[in-house]
Amino acid sequence: MPSADPIVPTSTGSVRGVWRDGSAAFLGIPFAAPPIGDLRFAAPVAPEPWSGVRDATAHAPTPQRRPFAPVTTIPEPSIPGDETLTVDVFTPRPSRPSGVPGPHHDGASGPVDCGLPVLVWIHGGGFTAGSPASPWYDGAAFNRDGVVTVTVSFRLGVDGFGLIPGAPANRAVLDWVAALEWVQENIQEFGGDPTQVTIAGQSAGGGAVLTLIATPRARGLFHRAIAVSPALQGIDRADAERLVVRMADAGGIPATRAGFASLTEDELLDLQESVCQVPERSSVADPGARAVRQLADARAAGRDLGPVVDGELVPLPVLEALRTGTASTVPLLIGTTANEFTSILEPRATDVDRLGAERALRGLGLTGSLARAYAHRFPGRSASWVVGQLVTEVVFRIPAVRTAKVHARRAPGRTWLYDFRWVPPVDGGARGAFHCADLPFAWDHLDAEGVGRVLGDEPPAALAAEIHGAWVAFVHGESPGWAPYRAPGRVTRVFDTESRTVEDGYRSERRMGRLLSPLGRFAPRERHAAAARRRIALAR
Repeated sequence: MPSADPIVPTSTGSVRGVWRDGSAAFLGIPFAAPPIGDLRFAAPVAPEPWSGVRDATAHAPTPQRRPFAPVTTIPEPSIPGDETLTVDVFTPRPSRPSGVPGPHHDGASGPVDCGLPVLVWIHGGGFTAGSPASPWYDGAAFNRDGVVTVTVSFRLGVDGFGLIPGAPANRAVLDWVAALEWVQENIQEFGGDPTQVTIAGQSAGGGAVLTLIATPRARGLFHRAIAVSPALQGIDRADAERLVVRMADAGGIPATRAGFASLTEDELLDLQESVCQVPERSSVADPGARAVRQLADARAAGRDLGPVVDGELVPLPVLEALRTGTASTVPLLIGTTANEFTSILEPRATDVDRLGAERALRGLGLTGSLARAYAHRFPGRSASWVVGQLVTEVVFRIPAVRTAKVHARRAPGRTWLYDFRWVPPVDGGARGAFHCADLPFAWDHLDAEGVGRVLGDEPPAALAAEIHGAWVAFVHGESPGWAPYRAPGRVTRVFDTESRTVEDGYRSERRMGRLLSPLGRFAPRERHAAAARRRIALAR
């Protein structure tokens, strides 16, 4: 390892990083100016250049000011400060490759080195929280395997997604685009190849990946995509407009950019939390039924913040963009964990369990016979677990397999589907293969802070090597190691203690998708009830 600190030039000035065991980290490099003052609720603009060498050895301030909870599955630090639109770059080779610009031949020694492939990571957090500074997103293992890694910050909540009159729509999407433009302009200086960029993200970050696929302005800024447990977003413009008006009324401000800019950061966050939270129905006496009803109301309330189908930057919902051929058809690796949200009712699980699974499912809008059929798929499971599994299928697994299907039709041989089924032994494995459990394996970072708390003391290193190896191969432009997804076989890679490749690994979700909306409405189509019952029975 070199003794001198690595220094790299960028389009706005030089940055000094730090060496760590054979690779270098450059933290908190601005790709846009701080979104404060006149730039609050504005599109991102280039940062001011600096003279000399800027220190890039510590994480920058984060857009997240308040995490989801005091303790979250992924450690997600909140760092105060204004300069929140930044990237972290992890690279094994912080220098411009020989022969750049390329690719071309030098006439003597064969192909000239044009740099390493690049993985750009967009964190999750429901589009209202999450942090790029998480220790789970350290790119050391990817660096070891010849991949330059970039983690991206973006504006959250109302700041990033509120459809405020007088402000550009989808400001966070513009942040993602600006970060990718920064990568195109600068990544060669860090040893990366701007023609080999893979975007990847988990949960809301996976939804961001799919949104970028459907965003014409992002075309050409990336060449492959990995969507991990993607939250398939596509908020209707009318719903987004109503939410902003509701917030303005609640806050006693005009529904304008100036009105929202009159609020302090804390005041806006308080307003966002109070308006987006769906209250319990006091008219429902049973506490378990009340919790289930609140969950159903939340799915139907139209109070989500996330990418808006604005007709301009994001012209169409992801699936429609794929179907109509307006979306990018870059190679796509997509999948979920088997039991993403089985603990969604955990704080009220005891109350819900007393209801029984069938009654709880009816509270979500399933008819009695459908509720009975669905509950029978999971004998021995608690009511709260079964409800959480329905949420898992509706919010994550059905949209994922639908996306794979449509993408495979548009881009034959360029779609790969996986299913993460390894169950952490913590709490006796009660949560199943839960949301976020796959990330330490993909990053091959089983010793990261907080991993033991959620995955147990000895998560299988062989599984990490396999999943991480599949990602590395994909980022390098190769197959992840199994056949592409296509009908009729619908090949799926199952990641588990003993991984395997199966046909139609999401068979039950495909069947369920024919009776439940893929975007989060729980009530089935009543005129298909008889056929639905048969499909649920076949899916057992």
